[in-house]
Amino acid sequence: MIYIMRHSKTDWNSRHKLQGRTDIPLNDEGREIAKKAAEEYADIHFDVCYCSPLSRARETAQIILNGRDIPVFTDERLVEMSFGEYEGKENSFDDPDCPINVLFWHPEEYKIPPGGAESLEDLFRRTGSFIDEIIRPLEKQGKDVLIVGHGAMNSSIICQMKDMPVKDFWSGGLEKCRLIRLA
Repeated sequence: MIYIMRHSKTDWNSRHKLQGRTDIPLNDEGREIAKKAAEEYADIHFDVCYCSPLSRARETAQIILNGRDIPVFTDERLVEMSFGEYEGKENSFDDPDCPINVLFWHPEEYKIPPGGAESLEDLFRRTGSFIDEIIRPLEKQGKDVLIVGHGAMNSSIICQMKDMPVKDFWSGGLEKCRLIRLA
C-alpha cells in the first residue's frame, strides 16, 4: 500500500502565510495534532517512509513513527512547491491581484508569476520521477510506503497516482496529518 500525509501545523499555517520552500517548523499545536495522528494510525503497517527534507515534514514523520522501527528517508524531490517571492505572503486571497492565487483557484490556468515561483510542470516532473524511481518499484515489491510532505507537492503525487486532471489538483485532500491511501 502507498500512503501520503501532509505535515502538521506551523505558525505560518495559523497566520495563513504561504510557506512553500521556506523551512518553517511545527508549532506546539502541530506537534499535538501529529501525536494524535500517531495514535490513530498506530496499527497501520509501514515498511518505509519517505519525506520532504523540510523540518515540518521531517518532524511530522518522526512523531507519527515514534517508537516504530521504520526507516525514514528524505528526498529533495518531495520539497514543497516554490512560491518564489510570494513565500511569506499573508492572506494572499485578500489580495485579488496576487498572481499566485490562480494556482489555488484555477490550477489548470496557472502560469509562473515573476519572482522565481515553480511551474506545475516542473513540480509534476520532479514528483513524477520520485514516483517512477522510488514508489513504483516498492509498490511492485508489495511494500507499505508512507510519504510525508506538503499541500502542493502531495497534490501533484495524488494527481499522478490517481490519474486526475490538473483542474482537480486540490481535490485530493489536504488536511494536516490525515492519512490518504493512494494504492
